[in-house]
Amino acid sequence: MTTYAHATTASLDIAYLEWNPRGERVAVLLHGWPDSPVGWEAVASALAARGYRVLAPALRGFAPTRFRDASVPRSGQLAALGRDLLEFVDALGIERPVLVGHDWGARAAANACGLRDGVASQLVMLSVGYGTNDPAQPLSLQQARNYWYHWFMATPRGEQALRDDRRAFARLMWDTWSPPGWYRDSDFDAAAAAFDGPDWIDVVLHSYRQRWGFAPGTPAYADDDARLNPAPVLTVPTLVLHGGADTCNHPDSSAGRERFFAGRYERQVLDGIGHFPQRESAAAVADAILGFCERD
Repeated sequence: MTTYAHATTASLDIAYLEWNPRGERVAVLLHGWPDSPVGWEAVASALAARGYRVLAPALRGFAPTRFRDASVPRSGQLAALGRDLLEFVDALGIERPVLVGHDWGARAAANACGLRDGVASQLVMLSVGYGTNDPAQPLSLQQARNYWYHWFMATPRGEQALRDDRRAFARLMWDTWSPPGWYRDSDFDAAAAAFDGPDWIDVVLHSYRQRWGFAPGTPAYADDDARLNPAPVLTVPTLVLHGGADTCNHPDSSAGRERFFAGRYERQVLDGIGHFPQRESAAAVADAILGFCERD
């Protein structure tokens, strides 16, 4: 059984996994959608073996993280994810960790850096290009096709499909976002335990609807939203890793983003890898993170 520790913030009881608690440097690994902290196991173990203390929290809505108050809106907006991360590192007294995020987690990590300059020593984004949160952003027809599930969840029929069988909905993403054969049933089942949280569906629906202007934002995050749109230039050294066979976020969606970075910026495309590089090619991802961070 996976054993989580817990950190208390203003609105959440954030559950997290930890490796090498006495490590000298800290790395915080943030999962995406639909995934969970257990997806970082191989990468986290490699970082821990190099002396890092590694923390992998479950994002809001994902079990066993829970909301502390029934009256708090179940917001999934991206500004909320960034604010959650800042409150998580503050609750644990962590200073300038390496922030590594995949998918939703990459957006959370980048937003945290946008909201608080100097919060991280390095930023690593997997499978997401920076500056792609704006609902008015240009989208290629190919990327609009890839985002079919965004548009579907904006409809009553899509909401009902998610409510009827959340695991089948999520598993379709795993089956279609990467080349076939990359995971075992047990891998999906372990991740899907996080989708059983009571607020997962509400958070997911709000996240995708609010992202494109189909639902209003939560007033508590209005100031943060204003600071993050348009996307601020980041000073933190940043590495982007993107699978060349990603059929969720096409690798072109992270290309040509250098203008958003005032510090060191690198991007690597991982040939033959789909949307889940930390699972599909954990050794390459860990090596890339360590190589990038140890050059500073």
